[in-house]
Amino acid sequence: MQVIVVGSGKLAKELLGALPSEGDSEVVPWAVKGQRTEKSVVVHAGSGRELQAVSAFCQSTHSPLVELSTGSALENTALGFPVVLCPNTNLLMLKFMAMLERSGHLFRGYRIGLTESHQAQKSSVPGTAVSMAQALGVAPGDIQSVRDPEVQRGALQIPQEDLARHAYHQVLMEDGPCSVKLETRVYGDAPYASGVAHIVAAVRKRPLENRCYSIMEFIDNAWL
Repeated sequence: MQVIVVGSGKLAKELLGALPSEGDSEVVPWAVKGQRTEKSVVVHAGSGRELQAVSAFCQSTHSPLVELSTGSALENTALGFPVVLCPNTNLLMLKFMAMLERSGHLFRGYRIGLTESHQAQKSSVPGTAVSMAQALGVAPGDIQSVRDPEVQRGALQIPQEDLARHAYHQVLMEDGPCSVKLETRVYGDAPYASGVAHIVAAVRKRPLENRCYSIMEFIDNAWL
């Protein structure tokens, strides 16, 4: 079963170079013409402009789609193929987020601050931070987003060499003189490609229904 990577940006190029090919299962870029019409695992890491054609391909070949874009148009659509929604593909981060989903309600009523930082070029919705906010009962509008390299380097202690590619999240919970701080740091590119490889392997191993799956369902089912 081939793996098709859709997109022309940095992440798609990284995946094409980093995802492992196994036996006759090669990793190939999406092609509008000349694409082999066989059941595949399709990884969408694009802007969305190819999504209609990709959806038609998945439906006709019964191929599962791994959706890496946040706020995908497929989330509320009746589907004829499986879709796995992955706003984050770092497995350690996903398991941390699963912990927050299960236990976040325990901290309702406390003062909670949520800060996220990514490279200055990131303009899309910080999907991981929004998911964390929902688990903790924090309004998305109260998330503090940092894109200033000076603040990242100073207050957040992001190394200079990682300013161009990082994901930082901080949860600060306070109750008078008591406070609890949780921090996550992801530097560089490898954690994302490695996570996608594990997700693709999990998708290959099992028959999936024609519906949307949250990647958290995979975590909860111990498929990852």
